[in-house]
Amino acid sequence: MAAPSAPTEAEIGRLLALLPRLRAEIGRAVVGQQAVVEELLTAFVAGGHCLVEGLPGLGKTLLIRTLARAVQLDFHRIQFTPDLMPSDIVGTEVLEEDHSTGRRFFKFNQGPLFGQIVLADEINRTPPKTQAALLEAMQERAVTYGGKTYALPEPFFVLATQNPIEQSGTYPLPEAQLDRFLLYLSIDYPAQGEEETMISSTTGSRTPTVDAVMTASDILQLQALARQVALSDDLLRYVVRVVRASRDRSLPYVERWVRWGAGPRAGQALVLAAKARALLAGRFSVTLEDVRALAAPVMRHRILLNFEAEAERIRPDDVVRELLGLVPEPTSPLSG
Repeated sequence: MAAPSAPTEAEIGRLLALLPRLRAEIGRAVVGQQAVVEELLTAFVAGGHCLVEGLPGLGKTLLIRTLARAVQLDFHRIQFTPDLMPSDIVGTEVLEEDHSTGRRFFKFNQGPLFGQIVLADEINRTPPKTQAALLEAMQERAVTYGGKTYALPEPFFVLATQNPIEQSGTYPLPEAQLDRFLLYLSIDYPAQGEEETMISSTTGSRTPTVDAVMTASDILQLQALARQVALSDDLLRYVVRVVRASRDRSLPYVERWVRWGAGPRAGQALVLAAKARALLAGRFSVTLEDVRALAAPVMRHRILLNFEAEAERIRPDDVVRELLGLVPEPTSPLSG
């Protein structure tokens, strides 16, 4: 698919008007979880992949399915299991015959990875060799089979889920794979009112319908527009300072609990996600609040804690919170 041309002012207005409609369609099926929905849309507009973690029954799969219904994209769901092989998701070659000539040849049959939204359900239940099959696809937006490279459709999103409590028979994602996810989202229990609404709406005879409000072209234009959102030099330097602080051994908090800090890709992810968040709010400049709000989802899977931190129940979010309190804020928090 060719890169979209620069949108006109009228086109920008049309694209921004689609965002509230997209939220409304998702809200038809997903009750509450507004913060997680906004973070998922942030990754969507930024063009990045998402890892969604939550206890069973909190609507992880429902959230992703609903997003897929609200946009006109090709949706594929892959249930990850211990016996899943790389060829089961990438595809395989089959021997075919041309009946007119009798010539036999190998043809590559695409696997479910060739979708625009790919739900990798319970991704930590499959062995590392199958997890690794996603690595090239997530980074390069292409897969290689039999020495040939096959481009994946655009836009391309991997939205993976995992359960944090059932560790038996699971395979933790390697750091290199985790780093390919733009955001790591955590779904918590709903508030009482939201839970009442959820139970009421899912135990009746009516099933909510979700209409598609965006096309692939709309999404590609939004992604291009997000990259044009302004970011001040002060905020850029602040992002770099926060990321570098996670590996600064002169900080007691880092020295005591952090084994490995976040790398430069965390800074890239934080800037791009902050630009997408600003655009979702109808702004064309990033604020300090955009950066601070996304620091944890961007960095929580890029900070590796040591054994002492785990013994004291310290989480990566605790480290990020401490870093945000230690790193001096820019004097000009607004860009532009």
